[in-house]
Amino acid sequence: MSATREASSITVPGLRARKGGEPIVCTTAYTTPMAEIADRHCDLVLVGDSVGMVLHGLQSTTEVTLEMMIMHGKAARRGVKQALLVIDMPFGSYEETPEQAFRNASTIIRETGADAVKLEGGVHIAETIAFLVRRGIPVMAHVGLTPQSVNVFGGYRTQGQGEDSRRVLEDAVAVTRAGAFSIVLEKIPASLADEITGAIDIPTIGIGASTGCDGQVLVIDDLLGMFTAFKPKFVKRYATLGEAADKALAAYAQEVRERSFPAPEHVFPDKTSPAGDHDT
Repeated sequence: MSATREASSITVPGLRARKGGEPIVCTTAYTTPMAEIADRHCDLVLVGDSVGMVLHGLQSTTEVTLEMMIMHGKAARRGVKQALLVIDMPFGSYEETPEQAFRNASTIIRETGADAVKLEGGVHIAETIAFLVRRGIPVMAHVGLTPQSVNVFGGYRTQGQGEDSRRVLEDAVAVTRAGAFSIVLEKIPASLADEITGAIDIPTIGIGASTGCDGQVLVIDDLLGMFTAFKPKFVKRYATLGEAADKALAAYAQEVRERSFPAPEHVFPDKTSPAGDHDT
């Protein structure tokens, strides 16, 4: 069954028109409650394939499936009413042919009600981006460090250093010409991010890039301190909710074991008692 939705206040053309204007705020969301919170503060909410690592305990994003992205996309759609909702296409769902990419992208859009999809890759994926855009599917691009290619890169290494900067720039130009409406620049030198931002006419969204980008994105579990398996240099933790949750659960466990929870105010009296039964 297709998802139902309200129209977003921020549209694809509207976001593209933000080039060079007020910085675009973006974070990830994979559940309805988090999507609702993100929607109040962000211009763009991304259902990232990072969900595989931060929620499912996978070792990399290459293990994420199309079904997982659709499930979490539906959950996020229920919470996002104003922001632009973009969903990552997972590894293996678009690389084979443009036709394969269209089938899977159209399924994502139809099943989740998302506004757009995001693809990783540059020159080699430009033809696919153009194929999708011509058929009515807005595409957000992603160059620099592309986590789905982590095995090729030999780890999560900074891209675009030295002579490699030309490759990343060419990737950015290629996906722009192909029709992408915005582009994520991940883990590249700030000077290169600034050069790319100045060279293309679509918004750049930085993650480990530069304050000169047209916007920024962080994984919500990173910025809230909920995912602590590792902390990339570019992550700033704005809260330590993981520590708070650990302390709360420790207190709960202690009270259960010492039988101080539930307390009298947490249980229901017998209906025959003078106090009656009040569900408050």
